[in-house]
Amino acid sequence: MWDIIVQIFPYAIAYTVPMLITALGALYCERSGIVNIGLDGFMIVGSFAGALTISKLQAAGVNSALWIGLLVAAIVGALFSLLHAFASINLNADQVISGTAINMMAGALTVFLARNITGSGNIRITLGFLPKSIPVLKDIPVIGPLLFTKTYATTWLVLAILIISAFLLYKTSFGLRLRSCGENPQASQAAGINVMRTRYIGVMISGALAALGGCIILVTYSGEFNGNVAGLGFLALAALIFGQWRPLGILASTFFFGFASTLANVAQVIPELASIPLVVLKVFPYIVTLIALIIFSKSSQAPKAAGEIFDAGKR
Repeated sequence: MWDIIVQIFPYAIAYTVPMLITALGALYCERSGIVNIGLDGFMIVGSFAGALTISKLQAAGVNSALWIGLLVAAIVGALFSLLHAFASINLNADQVISGTAINMMAGALTVFLARNITGSGNIRITLGFLPKSIPVLKDIPVIGPLLFTKTYATTWLVLAILIISAFLLYKTSFGLRLRSCGENPQASQAAGINVMRTRYIGVMISGALAALGGCIILVTYSGEFNGNVAGLGFLALAALIFGQWRPLGILASTFFFGFASTLANVAQVIPELASIPLVVLKVFPYIVTLIALIIFSKSSQAPKAAGEIFDAGKR
């Protein structure tokens, strides 16, 4: 059993990391008071921008093409998220409809551009990040084979962002202002906080991190853009709710979903699991997600003003 866990663990972490960074992005957005179900769209945009950038730079022989691609993906995601921010904040549009439009627009627009650029709709990169074991640390009993063997550089980047996010949200004035806008925007405005600007920042961070998640899929286990992220954005949103809108809770819930999904994907090559019908393993992560949401829905502590239109004259 231990050998099976050691074999699966690196793949589970690789699958979890894009979901984790995307859910963190949604955390910033919803803590500011804006619901964001357009995570799939932002991930697709990030994957497209990263694939196009990396493929061009690798063809030109640029050594740091992967890191530049990740940066470009985050910037493009932040800029693309302005559409959702403008519709939700300035136009007072329904935030669920706006997020749905983002998902539809992102998929159609990026595939259209990819087909015009490549003719096939797919953009491949020559080489992504390679999994590496960390010397000394990989020899630590128990956790060494699990955490420090066959890891991607992007895993440590995302964990660093997680730690920084936890600090920003709960130990800084910026985090206090952001959270107050999601709880009581009228009181925040009365205290001198620019609610609209704070919400714009939250949405843009969400777009940047979700796009980074899409690009991480590209540079780790995918290797190409095809206009699809397999609904990972919706799983990230479920993990946000399951994790009670808290960084550490999100870390636990995304790993749980990631491990369950990885187990389903590799089950057929593991003799102990091969006897279980494949369809059962494939639907298992989504069934668990639904059950978890049902169980924890009554105790969910979502930001009180999330999804509500901000009326400056309301008291």
